[in-house]
Amino acid sequence: MEIRNIAIIAHVDHGKTTLVDKMLRQAGAFRENQVVAERVMDSNPLERERGITILAKNTSVHWHGTKINIVDTPGHADFGGEVERILRMVDGVLLVVDAFDGPMPQTRFVLRKALALGRTPIIVVNKIDRQGADPMRVHEEVLDLLIELEATEAQLDAPFVYASGRTGVSTLSMDEPAVDLVPLFQTIVDTVPPPPRDAAGTFQMLVSTIDYSPYLGRLAIGRIERGTARVGEQVALLPLDQTAKATTHKITKLYGFEGLERIEVESAVAGEIVALAGLEGVEIGLTLTDPEHPERLEGIAVEEPTISVDFLVNNSPFAGTEGKFVTSRQIIERLHKELERNVALRVEETEATDSWTVSGRGELHLTILMETMRREGFEFQVSRPRVILHVGANGERLEPYEELAIDVPEEYMGIVIEALGPRKAQMLEMKNPGQGTVRLLYKIPARGLFGYRSEFMTSTRGTGIIHHRFLEYGPWAGALEGRNRGVLVSMEHGTIIAFALNNLQDRSILFVAPGDAVYEGMIVGENSRPGDMDVNPCREKKLTNMRKKGSDDHIMLEPPRVLTLEGALEYIEDDELIEVTPKSIRLRKRTLAQSDRKKTTRDLKKDRASV
Repeated sequence: MEIRNIAIIAHVDHGKTTLVDKMLRQAGAFRENQVVAERVMDSNPLERERGITILAKNTSVHWHGTKINIVDTPGHADFGGEVERILRMVDGVLLVVDAFDGPMPQTRFVLRKALALGRTPIIVVNKIDRQGADPMRVHEEVLDLLIELEATEAQLDAPFVYASGRTGVSTLSMDEPAVDLVPLFQTIVDTVPPPPRDAAGTFQMLVSTIDYSPYLGRLAIGRIERGTARVGEQVALLPLDQTAKATTHKITKLYGFEGLERIEVESAVAGEIVALAGLEGVEIGLTLTDPEHPERLEGIAVEEPTISVDFLVNNSPFAGTEGKFVTSRQIIERLHKELERNVALRVEETEATDSWTVSGRGELHLTILMETMRREGFEFQVSRPRVILHVGANGERLEPYEELAIDVPEEYMGIVIEALGPRKAQMLEMKNPGQGTVRLLYKIPARGLFGYRSEFMTSTRGTGIIHHRFLEYGPWAGALEGRNRGVLVSMEHGTIIAFALNNLQDRSILFVAPGDAVYEGMIVGENSRPGDMDVNPCREKKLTNMRKKGSDDHIMLEPPRVLTLEGALEYIEDDELIEVTPKSIRLRKRTLAQSDRKKTTRDLKKDRASV
């Protein structure tokens, strides 16, 4: 049977997961009466809630005697590590580009990786039925991008398919009617080369991703590069350290991918994407080979992280009241477990025994880990994110820069440009297609993006679209302005009273509601002015002999601001922490006691005066 291995790559929200849905349906992967959820490949609860793909997943379809293995990859720049390793086990890529947006920052990133590995691209201009879509303009923009990325002559001849993933239709020309996805399937079969199939050689496979089964343990997933894998055979696991000794294991189970199911098989030949069980200690990037011929494959190189935060054991007065796993041993074990499958993550120990530095590709990359851990019952604290600095050839300090792409209505363009100035952003390009929306392209220090997303959504009334990706390391941009407003810090421990909040809401934006528990040092709101303010949110109305019926019925409180992990990470300053539990997200000061904070402030003023 002929085999084609392809990965679907795209910028976030360009419709690749929806397109895979329709490909599975039209290829007969489901029964006619089978009830299947939309975006069936986004099986993770967080993926469904956020509407993005976080983890790469395998599936397959059969088309006229050809088995097409499909890998759906994440589109967000923070999960680029997933894309990089998946490209090693496919021979072609479907580059999905929105017919309205055109190539976006992540489109450039994933396409550059695919071209560098020599993968054969097929360009799918998706959402041709979208209002304002201009497929031919996008066609030219993609060709310009291919030339800019120095594609080979064969890659420049990549076929174009115009499609609508939502309705499940495609065509090779906009002059021809789009009826179904047959043109897309046929283009894949005709364009993507079959994988190398040296079935007679000795077994060899690179582990591209890891899954876990509660019954079988770790499952190694990858493409068989050479030979045949059989259940019961011995294979050698070659460690990353070439001086270390290889270990031998027996394949206890072997799975192939059929539709959305894993099918147990007895053997699989070169070119197939399979999952192997029975390999204790297997990790991403390791090579599986025949024990008699231990030949190593080139490992998987992933770009380094750019942002780090500190994970700390929760030491607030509410520690242990909501979480199931709260000790330092439990937290570090969970972080090390995450390293097994999250190749773009780094975990380092600090001088403190209850704190670890966790580094990732972006704020979303780190907050997904935090959200996953809190849903599993973990309780911990997180510091403000900071960029990872490098030292240049001449000893100068270098910091990461991001490419920032913004689509904003014309009436809000001025306020966006004005806000990015103090953040040291450099405008690279401005496009106005004449459809009421302006495309702005910036180069900005990664530090400059901290806290900007929420400000951007407020200033554009929720109508703007913002995307960014890592660009390069460049010279230190200098000091940036921090948060221009202070916070309200509780000076009491107890339960929040509506009467107290009624007096506070005129000068603040509240983060809490009546009945919430609070402790000294917890942040309960945002001050309307610079500088922090110590307040008592537990203050009750004094009792007197004078009474008036219904006098307390007129307290009208505005709804509190709901804190998300992303919003909290962007908001806090260096002297603040986020307390993350399965039930709550709270902001607090590092130093809880009011007297201790005042003493620290006095000491800082004395030090500055002496200098």
